[in-house]
Amino acid sequence: MTGYWRGAASRPLHGRRATQAVIDCALWAIAIWLCVLLRIGPRAFVIWRYFPLVPVVIAVQLAAGWFFSLYRGRWVFGSAEEVWAVVKSFCVAAVFLLALDGAMVIHRPIPMSAVLAGSTMALLSMVAVRFAWRVDHDRQLRRQIKAGRGERVIVFGAGSGGRSAITAMLADREGPYVPVALLDDDAHVQGVTSRGIKVVGTRDDIARVAREMLADSLLIAVPSADSHVVRELSELAVEAGLRVRVLPSLRELLDGQVRVVDIREPTEHDLMGRHTIDTDLETAASYLRGRRVLVTGAGGSIGSELCRQIARFEPAELVMVDRDESALHAVQLSLAGRALLNTPDLVLLDIRDRARVCELFCERRPEVVFHAAALKHLPLLESHPAEALKSNVWGTLAVLEAAEAVRVDRFVNISTDKAANPCSVLGFSKRIAEGLTAGVDARAEGTYLSVRFGNVLGSRGSVLIAFEHQLELGGPLTVTDPDVTRFFMTVEEAVQLVVHAGAIGEGGHALVLDMGEPVRIAEVAEQLANTQRPPCPIEYVGLRPGEKLHEELFGDGEVATPSVHPLISSVVVPAVDGDRVRHLPATIAPEEARCVLESLSAAMARPRRHAVQLREPALTWDDFEAAVGD
Repeated sequence: MTGYWRGAASRPLHGRRATQAVIDCALWAIAIWLCVLLRIGPRAFVIWRYFPLVPVVIAVQLAAGWFFSLYRGRWVFGSAEEVWAVVKSFCVAAVFLLALDGAMVIHRPIPMSAVLAGSTMALLSMVAVRFAWRVDHDRQLRRQIKAGRGERVIVFGAGSGGRSAITAMLADREGPYVPVALLDDDAHVQGVTSRGIKVVGTRDDIARVAREMLADSLLIAVPSADSHVVRELSELAVEAGLRVRVLPSLRELLDGQVRVVDIREPTEHDLMGRHTIDTDLETAASYLRGRRVLVTGAGGSIGSELCRQIARFEPAELVMVDRDESALHAVQLSLAGRALLNTPDLVLLDIRDRARVCELFCERRPEVVFHAAALKHLPLLESHPAEALKSNVWGTLAVLEAAEAVRVDRFVNISTDKAANPCSVLGFSKRIAEGLTAGVDARAEGTYLSVRFGNVLGSRGSVLIAFEHQLELGGPLTVTDPDVTRFFMTVEEAVQLVVHAGAIGEGGHALVLDMGEPVRIAEVAEQLANTQRPPCPIEYVGLRPGEKLHEELFGDGEVATPSVHPLISSVVVPAVDGDRVRHLPATIAPEEARCVLESLSAAMARPRRHAVQLREPALTWDDFEAAVGD
């Protein structure tokens, strides 16, 4: 018998369904016969009296088992799903047996008590056989896997993620991973065993367990873990000489199933961008449904994700505006699965062209506008401040005034954390854009507001994109300063909050998204470097002009007011009249252009004072408009 069990354990589980059906039928027959024998005694035991009912109940069990996929290999053998299928098929067979036996009142073949006891015995036997079979299978499989070559893995997380990961690793005997121990911080699960793997400690025991188990890797099997937990566990693992593996986040595990191929090295999203966003987006985004929505900068990182999320809410029309034709091609491809570039929802336009912007707004009459078009690369704008003036200031003013002219109901300007206590051309220009938005809100019929947040993971030009490219080349990873920190959020999370902010924001305010704790860039670089063998070198290059050591979400003197959403705060923004911007000089030396932007940004803190006196401009708004017209 032992040989049969071991031979069965070495065969694929789905190959034993027919055998299990025979065993279930035999268990039914044995249970009924045994209970009848115990009930009436051996002297009164006459097999022919109850024999006709046994084939009937067996036939019903087989039919019900087939209907509930018990004998069709649909469920993992010995899993909770299969046990539930056993219970359902048993209930059908037991009820049929009780009804048939009860209908024979005069010549009842089997005592009712024997039917009840036999049915219970049959169910317990079917479940017990599956349990014993699965335990023996897992034991034999662990022996086979451990006897072979594989990466010995400590699994952190005894919840559903950890259990699923262990099951997946054990099921794949050709796979590269062998689970050797479980860890969890929950004191209540210490000593608990999952598929033969025991919980032997907490995160503080990583180094000890690694030595005792001769482990190679630590698998962080907590899909709901945020980036702070992933970073902390990664540090402990590296200190213990372990490689780090992670499971994808809950959002990535769409079907909730963990597979061996899901186990991977931590990415920048794992280390910096796992946040839990609890928001009723369907309700909050009701202001988009059935409305005409326009997005500027639709081909950028934020703009394209805005378009994808807005499209879910069935707007009457979604107009995507960008000056980059390739970016428009990409966003249409992601939305429609094809990109013929011949549909009216795509508009190739530069927001610096004030006349064309006004023409577009008058033609399409948008009701909701998300303004995401901007120049954003800080070092380049330090060298070319006039370009920041043209796009981030004059371009924003052109879009704002066009929106005001057609009475846009809601206008959301996408800002940045660099607008809080700005010290760079990018920060100055975005701070002025916030003021211009507040200025239009003061006189327009609709609601005009700004949304301010930090760095977006995976956006073009992000430090993490640079890290990814540098890792592919073998390094070094370049970091500006060992102590530099930044706020990070994934583009999906940021856009969810932007859409929500558009629903709850008060006009003239800047809504500030909670970005979590700031992340030390050098720490992330170290952890990414340690994913390579040998570790990738890190080079510190120093802060560039205009860069801060630590970014801020709120400026000096700004008072954060809570909103109805726990991750969104609001601050009042001093209004800037567009007339103060039209005459800013553009064709002047970079140092003087930067000074002009800095002066106007600083003047926003003194709204009652007269406009800052500037030199006679070399190029005014009217001159610029005429030049564009030519």
